This record gives sequence, structure tokens and C-alpha cells, in this order.
Amino acid sequence: MKMPILETRKEVMSEIIRSYTGGREGAATRLGMKLKKFDNHAYESAGCSPLSDAHIYMLEQDCGTHHFPNYVASMYGGLFVAVADPETLDNVELYARSVQVSAKRGCVDQAIAKALEDGSISEDEAELILNAHNLHMAARHAEVLAAIDLYRAKSGKAQ
Repeated sequence: MKMPILETRKEVMSEIIRSYTGGREGAATRLGMKLKKFDNHAYESAGCSPLSDAHIYMLEQDCGTHHFPNYVASMYGGLFVAVADPETLDNVELYARSVQVSAKRGCVDQAIAKALEDGSISEDEAELILNAHNLHMAARHAEVLAAIDLYRAKSGKAQ
């Protein structure tokens, strides 16, 4: 799964809107805004302030993306890791997370192999590799946290 490298808030908003069912119109309706007002806030045009973090969160919850927290975390040199809901964790979910980690590791390895086809790694290729690596590490960290949550000793039970 190829994730775009989002460097500006406007890029983040564009990607969220692209991911949202119904696009701009659907997102505007969800937030109770007329389309023109939504566009002005989403793209910070006509002197309008950006959508609030709560609005962005609402849209991302609906479409299941994490573009905004990934963007903010990357501004600080970090990465976003979604924490699993312990109530929905089971061995099947843990296996699915493991498969995702392996797939993301494969993306890192493929990016490195492709970059090395000409014998060197350019700045753009390095950025692509590091972005894929961050996604891999975030998935791995989430997998580890999920395993701990699933198998954590419950208080009052024999260990």
C-alpha cells in the first residue's frame, strides 16, 4: 500500500477529501456546511481559517484514515501509531496486524531495491524510503502494543 508523503496541511486536506465517500460534497454535508464555505475552510481560501482539528478528526473517523495525525507527527520527526481497542483484539486481529507489518517491510525493501537500480540513492528516493520505513515502524509498534494488550496478565488471575 503506497501512502503519499503529505508535507502541508492543504495536501492533508486534499487527501482526506479524496478518501471521503462522496468527496467534497459528502464532507461538506457531514460537517453541516454549504459546499463553498467548506471549500474555503478546507483549502484556506478567501481569507478563511482552516477547518478545526475536531472537523478533521470527524472526517477521518468516517473514512478510516490517519493523514492529519501522520502529518503532525512528521512535523516533529515522529510517527503516528494508532492504539488498538483492547475490546476488539483477538488472535485473528493480531495476525492481520502481523501481515500488514510484513507488507510494509516489503515496501521498504522494494523502495531500496528500486533506488539502487542505478547504483545510488537520490534525495527523493531517500525520502520515499524513509517514509515507507516510518510506516513500517508505526505498524510494527502498533502490532507490539496490540500483543501486549491482548496477552497482558489480568489483575486477580493466576499468572
